[in-house]
Amino acid sequence: MLFSVFFQVMLNHTSVTEFLLLGVTDIQVLQPVLFVVFLAIYIVSLAGNGAILMVVISDSRLHSPMYFFLGNLSCLDICYSTVTLPKMLENFLSTHKAVSFLGCISQLHFFHFLGSTESMLLAVMGFDRFLAICKPLHYTLIMNHQVCIQMAVTVWIIGFFHALLHSVMTSHLNFCGSNRIHHFFCDVKPLLELACGNTDLNEWLLHSVTGTIAMGSSFLTFLSYFYIIIYLFFKTHSCSMLHKALSTCASHFLVVVLFFIPVVFVYIHPASSSS
Repeated sequence: MLFSVFFQVMLNHTSVTEFLLLGVTDIQVLQPVLFVVFLAIYIVSLAGNGAILMVVISDSRLHSPMYFFLGNLSCLDICYSTVTLPKMLENFLSTHKAVSFLGCISQLHFFHFLGSTESMLLAVMGFDRFLAICKPLHYTLIMNHQVCIQMAVTVWIIGFFHALLHSVMTSHLNFCGSNRIHHFFCDVKPLLELACGNTDLNEWLLHSVTGTIAMGSSFLTFLSYFYIIIYLFFKTHSCSMLHKALSTCASHFLVVVLFFIPVVFVYIHPASSSS
């Protein structure tokens, strides 16, 4: 309620009451095809992450730090895709691809909230694997239930306030010109291009705060895997143990690479004249 009232007040500071999401493509014949493709992706994502979450919760044998964080990751991914895909699917079948000012800022907030939380959670999961493989005797002592909950709560809280910073600063901008967003969801960069007046502070916050979270999380994650690889190749003489450890980490490492490369390219890459 407070969130809604706050952004309703912000709405009085701008002449734009809604934005038009131009989407992935303006070729009409492709819209139904893309709708089917992304609907299938969305359903698979919900089903897969939902199944993981249910299994982790229901099976007491999986109540360990690794699966606790995996459950958090699945919950994040369900919410993360739900922030953008339903509106995107609606726009594929709609001629009026509008989103209200409040709806746009809300989407921006939750996208950055869940995205930054996921980046930090991946770093925590990397640290968890480092302790499990490189410090097995101290693992259960360090990664006890209370510590796991504290780490999870911390990354969720930091992610929320990081997103709140961007949503508040963006909502304070004055939008007096075009309302056409060259994107398929509301994000900070496309909105800054539409804002009237000086946006230097917003851009600085985007590159410094978001950049610090993204680069810091990726650095800590890759550092954990660097130590894991060094430990496995120089201190492990059992091929079976080496194979087991690498297979355990492979899927998480793949997710890390697929997540951080686009983030770095979109938010850290210098702005260019092309979209």
